[in-house]
Amino acid sequence: MKKIWLLMISLVVLVAATGCGTNGGALHVAGAGAGPKSEGTITIAWLQGESGAVVKEARDELGKVIEKATGKQVEHAIFTEDTDAIDAIVNGQADLAFIGTEGYVRANAANPMVQPLVVASGETGTLEDAFYFSWVSVRQGEEGAYKRGNGYALEPIAGKKISFVSETSMSGFKIPAHEMIGSLGRMDKYQDLTTDDLLQGGKDQVFREVLYGGTHQGSLENLLTGKADASFCDRCVSDDIELSSGTANMPGAVYKVKTDAAEPLHALAGKAFTIISVTPVLNPPFAINTDTVSSEDQQKLLDAFTSDEVSGNPHIFLPEDAEGSGLFKQTSGMERFLPVDDAWFHPIRELTD
Repeated sequence: MKKIWLLMISLVVLVAATGCGTNGGALHVAGAGAGPKSEGTITIAWLQGESGAVVKEARDELGKVIEKATGKQVEHAIFTEDTDAIDAIVNGQADLAFIGTEGYVRANAANPMVQPLVVASGETGTLEDAFYFSWVSVRQGEEGAYKRGNGYALEPIAGKKISFVSETSMSGFKIPAHEMIGSLGRMDKYQDLTTDDLLQGGKDQVFREVLYGGTHQGSLENLLTGKADASFCDRCVSDDIELSSGTANMPGAVYKVKTDAAEPLHALAGKAFTIISVTPVLNPPFAINTDTVSSEDQQKLLDAFTSDEVSGNPHIFLPEDAEGSGLFKQTSGMERFLPVDDAWFHPIRELTD
């Protein structure tokens, strides 16, 4: 398996071993700034990818849990830009945030008072498999150009069109960018590549054209409509796709869009793609601003998030065979939130420095 895979898995195991109201709160959509936060409230910052109806019930349920634990009203703030959500938790406009793994690392670097509260475990119920996967994929039938022996190579992607999710997405840009640089760096022409070199397309650039899907679903749409090869994460599009052949989360696996996929993929039902690169990414935390939340409330939140009540809530941890939506999906029934400290995210810092 690839070096970055082994590095991250070993570091994960090492660190793990040491280491208001009944509707779930008010909702407001934030743009460049959320404004001053209200007294007696706990504000949770969410990225736009978690703003849709697919996770609304999970947001509402978490709001109820937090309100019950702290006695404070919950407000959900949806941010259209990753940087604005990060700024909100850094500056104290938000008390909690679900902003992705790389977003947390950036927030902590800007304000060390921002710390992780919990992460979702893996299917073992531990931190040892608390990760998801970043994919680089091509349309089914085009994977032959990347085939090398029993595996696949990324070198042929140079000169093609690519769709990332966004410049700040961990699984939709940061991780695949490092993978591409590692592969392309074997070629004399690309020995001194940096991530900045992958952001713009053109005649003299690595890629002929660079697109941004805005969401993981948008990046998959760019792939399946023929606009580009694409990168995105497995969990972020899991509700809309199903395994068609091969082994899940392994290069060579083929997935297709479900007939009941949500927009923007609904019109692409049955369209298939092949994974050519797979890399694990640490699960994102719920981050907390320890300067705006009292130590007493921090403990109440930790106790509530890690409770059996939350792990057994089907709107938060959706059972494997259940219909509906959840923020996380169960495979073994052992999945739950676990406390974690900042050191657990060192592997991500290694990749983003």
